[in-house]
Amino acid sequence: MPKRSVLAPTIMVIFGAGGDLAWRKLIPALYNLLLDGHLPEQFAIIGVARKNVESAGFRAKIRIGVDQFSRRGVIDESLWDRFAETISYVSEDLADPGSGIALNARLAEIEGMWGLRANRIYYLAIPPTTMEPAAAMLQRLGVCRDCSRDRLVVEKPFGRDLPSAQMLNRFLGNMFVESQIYRIDHYLGKETVQNILAFRFANSLYEPIWNRRYIDHVQITVAETVGVEERGDYYDHAGALRDMVQNHLLQILCLVAMEPPISFDADEIRNKKVDVLRALRPIKSEEIHRVAVRGQYRKGTIHGSPVPGYREEASVSAESATETYAAFTFHIDNWRWQGVPFYLRTGKRLPSKVSEVTIIFRSPPHQLFPSAAVESWQPNRIVIRIQPEEGIDTRIQVKQPGTRLLLGAADMQFRYSEAFKAPAPEAYETLLLDVIRGDATLFMRADQVECAWQVVTPILDAWEAVPPADFPDYPAGSWGPEAADLMLAREGHSWLHPAGREEA
Repeated sequence: MPKRSVLAPTIMVIFGAGGDLAWRKLIPALYNLLLDGHLPEQFAIIGVARKNVESAGFRAKIRIGVDQFSRRGVIDESLWDRFAETISYVSEDLADPGSGIALNARLAEIEGMWGLRANRIYYLAIPPTTMEPAAAMLQRLGVCRDCSRDRLVVEKPFGRDLPSAQMLNRFLGNMFVESQIYRIDHYLGKETVQNILAFRFANSLYEPIWNRRYIDHVQITVAETVGVEERGDYYDHAGALRDMVQNHLLQILCLVAMEPPISFDADEIRNKKVDVLRALRPIKSEEIHRVAVRGQYRKGTIHGSPVPGYREEASVSAESATETYAAFTFHIDNWRWQGVPFYLRTGKRLPSKVSEVTIIFRSPPHQLFPSAAVESWQPNRIVIRIQPEEGIDTRIQVKQPGTRLLLGAADMQFRYSEAFKAPAPEAYETLLLDVIRGDATLFMRADQVECAWQVVTPILDAWEAVPPADFPDYPAGSWGPEAADLMLAREGHSWLHPAGREEA
């Protein structure tokens, strides 16, 4: 087993420990961190939920989750025993004004055994409606008062609009200092998302051309083949704009468009992201129909299998006006990006599960080759593949073999799986370890969250004021509604579809 990192003793308290997030993601991620030698020598997990179960029963349940969802495969018995020793469980009803006594006692018991005051991480893996009671309980008990050692992790969604996000920020800000609050977006923990910074700022080859003089437009796609699965009740009150665009896609846009930071300091990185959000051109209500498209899938076929329409999914209204697809044109009004459109899209029941950023460069200023030589000419592009096959492709033009002068496209490919033999950590492994270290670089700050909501609020308001008349408007298994294609066509562009990527 690799040598452990030298980290301070830490207790991680997971509220909502009986939920799906803890079972599928958080506990398996912590188990993987143990196997990789990244957890502190003194480390403990306290699961907190309302159900009254013994710690042994809780450990037996989460073992099934680790067996199924750990990237390391089936559990090693000796390692599991070591991991299981760190886990305990307490029952707390957050709605009870007297809650928290059992948790406080367990914290004191662990720290009494260790003989020191540990770093404490309180992870709110709970619905938005119970975040305030949980935070209020921590503040009432005074168990999260050490600004340098106590941290609060808040899962998305962080509000459902700008006023609710501002209210939640004020509520948390009245009890905790900003440096204690880690607003988590698991997308920022993905290896390729983080590599955008390295690709841009560690390579002098690209930064000089990363601007409006050389880049024609940018496309960001996050596509899913699945429907809403078991999340119909949540999703029907959220939709694609709230669920994906306000956080995931805008975060990726910030990494692509931000100015070079002067250091890798957490606040310096986040300052540059906020600058991008503040530079996004406000969308006027009369322009929304030209720069924003929504859609909802009807029944269709995915990979040869029939699937139901959105309104036929469990816990979804038969007359739902919730969008399952969203596409936008954004402009950044600053020196670097003036005039360069950023096209963002996300949707469910699309042909491929894929997330990627495509940078399309301008054509050469003068075409010196004869027209017959450039029949299949394509502009240069860089494709940053976030999932499923992480890597970076650079498309260039080359002469095709033969006696005639014919140009053709060729891809220079980098793949993580080929270049590095070590498996990449899961996103939650990276983010949980950053919380343990106290590194907030990949977490959202209060002003960043509010700026993101300011960007999408005019669209939310317009869509809620005028229900769609044509839903459902795209079949499952297609690339979305025709209106999204027309949005780009008006500017002389077209979507580059990842599955069966256009080779022309």
